[in-house]
Amino acid sequence: MRGENAQKPPFGGIDPSVFEPYILKDPEAMTVNLARAVQNAGKAASLWLEPREKGEIVDHVIEPVGDMVRTLSKVIEFWMTDPSRTLEAQTRLMGAMMSVWMHSMQKLNGDKAQEPAAKADKRFADKDWEKNPFFDFLRQVFLVASDWATRLVDETEGLDAHTRHKAEFYMRQIISALSPSNFALTNPQVYRETIASNGENLVKGMKMLAEDIAAGHGDLRIRQTDMSKFAVGVNMAVTPGKVVAENDVCQIIQYDPTTEEVLKRPLLICPPWINKFYVLDLNPEKSFIKWCIDQGHTVFVISWVNPDERHARKNWEAYAREGIDFALEVIEKATGERKVNAIGYCVGGTLLAATLALHAKEGNDRIRSATFFTTQVDFTYAGDLQVFVDEDQMKTIEDTMKEHGYLDGSKMALAFNMLRASELIWPYVVNNYLRGVEPTAFDLLYWNADSTRMPAANHAFYLRNCYLENNLSQGRMKMGGHTLDMHDVKIPVYNLAAREDHIAPAKSVFVGSQVFGGDVTYVMSGSGHIAGVVNPPYKTKYQYWTGPAPEGDFDTWVKQAVETPGSWWPHWHTWIENQHNKRVPARKPGGEHINPIEDAPGSYVRVRV
Repeated sequence: MRGENAQKPPFGGIDPSVFEPYILKDPEAMTVNLARAVQNAGKAASLWLEPREKGEIVDHVIEPVGDMVRTLSKVIEFWMTDPSRTLEAQTRLMGAMMSVWMHSMQKLNGDKAQEPAAKADKRFADKDWEKNPFFDFLRQVFLVASDWATRLVDETEGLDAHTRHKAEFYMRQIISALSPSNFALTNPQVYRETIASNGENLVKGMKMLAEDIAAGHGDLRIRQTDMSKFAVGVNMAVTPGKVVAENDVCQIIQYDPTTEEVLKRPLLICPPWINKFYVLDLNPEKSFIKWCIDQGHTVFVISWVNPDERHARKNWEAYAREGIDFALEVIEKATGERKVNAIGYCVGGTLLAATLALHAKEGNDRIRSATFFTTQVDFTYAGDLQVFVDEDQMKTIEDTMKEHGYLDGSKMALAFNMLRASELIWPYVVNNYLRGVEPTAFDLLYWNADSTRMPAANHAFYLRNCYLENNLSQGRMKMGGHTLDMHDVKIPVYNLAAREDHIAPAKSVFVGSQVFGGDVTYVMSGSGHIAGVVNPPYKTKYQYWTGPAPEGDFDTWVKQAVETPGSWWPHWHTWIENQHNKRVPARKPGGEHINPIEDAPGSYVRVRV
């Protein structure tokens, strides 16, 4: 039993054992491994510099950095030009820092200080972020400073909506990058592992960094999964079928039936060309394509080309004519059917919507129902991707695409990852390059890393007409000699949004539902842009909401909507059958009039950048 005069432990009531894992045990081994880590870092630097010195890569970093500086300088100007506002900002920060200091001192003295409630943050899940006084102090200082910087942007007056949006986005990126969890000496888990392995983790991490720069041919391509575990056509995109036609823009795949009878109307899927179609055919368990076949659909899919210099002039209309219209002609030749059901996903859905408006002008009624997966036709509330599109940035993008005739897929992949940098960038930087841990195998992340290029003419048209000028929903988009009007599209529409979508926000999809001229069934699924779509029924995961017609206010619709557990897939299939449920004998790929070219998934999808 401890007496009344027993000596208090150092640092008040803090257990000294919390410091034990951070004490260096073998300085000699650490020195050797740090030298090896520096050597590997030098290799990484050389791999990054070499293509730039040869002129193979021309960086355009100065333009986005300049835009960030110009944007945030407007926030700084607001707070610095008025002495009273400057004093207010300084006082607020110093007061918050003083509270952190006092709280930390109380904990060191053994007092049970009450810490303000904070939101759960995966970056600070390690127990030593609170248990260890050093890391606890770092965490609190970071959170206080982050909140202070965010409030500065929120309370800056006089900013137009676009500039405010950019300022908020850039501030989030800075905060994410400066988190103490991203640095070896300020991340308790990395620090402990560095001490325990005498720096071997840093040796492995810098080796992985060099490998990832080499894989990106001079640009850093952060690995998010074990790429060696997957292969397209081997254990991904394995639903049986045939490539029944191809041209310069795409291949058309028709899949083998699995039922004796099929719906009379074939199903055409128009995926995005920003990524590859097999997100809808990851494996047999997750495959939307296979599930549709098992329900009795004759499924055709457009597999877009991974473009190069030859495709620089392939514009939006080319993708409509040589993609969707080409597919419709192939379907009629293979099945004898003129009338089809069509699905468009993301930008593939935007193209489908524009093509439907063009068809209405031309009297083409082949597509009898349209389904859109997380698709925007109105870009008023298009989310954080709008940050990258204004007149100055458009000029930069167009100038960049002129060099090769396309936008490299890594540029779009980076933009998408930046929308969720705290989940899709920095955790991998920490695990890969600081901890030296290989990522686990995950099919969806393999697909995400299998990026594609965008043809210059196509991409410029899309960004200008949709994100910059919102021409499609406003009746100003010109294509095929016509000015398109979405109100001309009067066929039934099933419009699927995802509640947590950062690319096509649910509100944006809802507002876009109101520009069609016919009946629209708006459905909102749980999760995000991918998981909200790829949600097979057997998983009994997430949920979806249905409600009244998508009119009026989005928040009002959400309040009135009915939640149903599980996948929306069966709900959609019922909707399709309500449009037309006649069935005919199953059809083999190509039918009697087309000789298939090759087995699915075809050769176009295998081309990697």
